[in-house]
Amino acid sequence: MYLTYFNGQWTEGNVPLYGAMDHSLWLGSSVFDGARAMHGKLPDLRPHLERVISSADKLGLRCPLSVDEMEALVREGVAKFPADAELYIRPLVFGTDGFLIPVAEASQFALTLFDAPLPPFAGFSACLSTLLRPQASMAPTDAKASALYANSTRAMREAKARGFDQAIMLDADGNVAEFAASNLFIVAADGAVVTPKLNGTFLAGITRARVIALLASEGVTVEERTVGKEELMTAREIFSTGNYGKVTPCTRYEDRTLEAGPVARRARELYLAFTETS
Repeated sequence: MYLTYFNGQWTEGNVPLYGAMDHSLWLGSSVFDGARAMHGKLPDLRPHLERVISSADKLGLRCPLSVDEMEALVREGVAKFPADAELYIRPLVFGTDGFLIPVAEASQFALTLFDAPLPPFAGFSACLSTLLRPQASMAPTDAKASALYANSTRAMREAKARGFDQAIMLDADGNVAEFAASNLFIVAADGAVVTPKLNGTFLAGITRARVIALLASEGVTVEERTVGKEELMTAREIFSTGNYGKVTPCTRYEDRTLEAGPVARRARELYLAFTETS
């Protein structure tokens, strides 16, 4: 089930939003964010809504709604689903007027909620992509911009063609950045829990930050540092964090089989427990 709020009303189905001359369709001026509703709980909802406003600003757009207004709409929409629903929440801001530069004041807003059960803790396969994450001087890497996902989908298509579920992308310096659409953690050969440090080539995920904090609450320090691609071949665990799957283990990297290990498992348990308090 899809439910979208647009132009003051809720509508079921895939609601048309664009005109043929809209800036967002023609020149890619749209941003979005992803949050979740899980059995009525809304973990870290406000940071996601704050980020969609920030992302819009960075693309020369202006979100027409405040965080409080968006939150009220999210809660209104969630109430239209069954109490036990697991939903994906996607606020979208997109440009309409403008030739090369979008007219900020003409930005539009739509909020879509749809059924998206949390994937099981079953594991996925991943390979190293030949494609790179762009540097901050090359693309709006500090925003959750729809345009960035063209490169992510290229990496995913490449991985699928090789028989893998996911792709791991490097930055322009040849260091590990993230999965194609989620952040990456490893448990290194020495047992350290590590995630690539922020260097402007990928977003600092909200779930990433939450997992770092939750592990710290149990005395597990996550090192944020440069991660070389060779470390993927010796890591004890590789796992991803992101809004869609929250914490999911990589159980095959290239020709290596890995465990859905204890750190990833505990991180997921902690996240789900955190969700119950949200």
